Amino acid sequence: MGTVSQFHESLRPPAHRIESEEEAISTARDLAAAFRHQASERDINRILPFAELDALSVSGLTAITVPPDHEGLDVSNALLAEIVAIIAEGDASIGEALESHFSALETLRTQAAEDLKASLFARVLLGDRFAGAALTDGTELTAEGPGYRLSGRTRQVPGILFADWIAAAATAPPSRPVTLYLARGEEGLQVVDDWDGFGQRTNGSATAIVGTLHVNADAIAPAPSSGHSTGISLGLLLKAGVSLGIARAAWSDLMTAIGDRSTTVLPQIGERAIRIEATAAALERAGRKLDIAQVNPVEAAMADAHFSASAAAILAGETALDTANALFELAGETSAGIGLNLDRHWRNTRIHALSLPRDKLLHTAGEYMSEPGRA
Repeated sequence: MGTVSQFHESLRPPAHRIESEEEAISTARDLAAAFRHQASERDINRILPFAELDALSVSGLTAITVPPDHEGLDVSNALLAEIVAIIAEGDASIGEALESHFSALETLRTQAAEDLKASLFARVLLGDRFAGAALTDGTELTAEGPGYRLSGRTRQVPGILFADWIAAAATAPPSRPVTLYLARGEEGLQVVDDWDGFGQRTNGSATAIVGTLHVNADAIAPAPSSGHSTGISLGLLLKAGVSLGIARAAWSDLMTAIGDRSTTVLPQIGERAIRIEATAAALERAGRKLDIAQVNPVEAAMADAHFSASAAAILAGETALDTANALFELAGETSAGIGLNLDRHWRNTRIHALSLPRDKLLHTAGEYMSEPGRA
């Protein structure tokens, strides 16, 4: 009946509890190394990484942002972005699923009532995964008893195929923005694998279709009221993390493809290495500012975090594209074999960039930096 009191059933073993940031990053590196082995094969044949996502859940890595009040570790945002980058270097599609998961958890943390947070964070600690989505125009949400009757569909977004819970943004009558927390196993909820992008081919993008579903009031939270919310900023920061991971994966393949000829292109190699390092520094800076905004969520701190996260997301996207291009420009025919599948880095970069509202972010950044006293 669309309530968080009916926990989602899972066949996964109980999740491990990660106890420190050092353990979190070590776990991420081990998992990424394993994911990397068959990442190209999964891309070529579109083999969805259900087993890999389950490994993430069982490892405890999907629960590292659960707040201490709910028995979680709550890692710093700079470390979280680095962990997403590490996973994305192993497989960019898995990194993007994590991007959606952690962004949804931040909205849950900041907007939901305590009972709802307690119920859902307990599920996260057990290994449940989340995906954020927006319901499309034409969706019907009407009052019905202690909640609403929902009928409609979500937009196509990454991670839904792997999610146990969908955090669906909607507008409740008369015009109240809300987030509905829908259990994947609810009767009347269908998830359709309708993704056919040429990049990020295994990121779990899908559309959730709701015939008719009653959503209880205890499974609904108000949506963020600020355009600079920490949920939005974290989404941008983690999007930057995925792009940084793609850049690092392309860099690694570039160095392998160049081999002994690397000395002839040292300036070009140095330029790409510096760009990747600068991008990583931008993510770290944005993460620190987001830490501040989460502890003291006043508008000034949230706007500052949003600006830095926007800068990191745009810079990381440009770095990923430049590195993917360099793979072919510098390695030449060595990188062109179709069996090598090195073009996946360029394809992943281009598709991942489509969900970044670059022009809007640049406009917002211009307004922010034009404020009196900012210069």
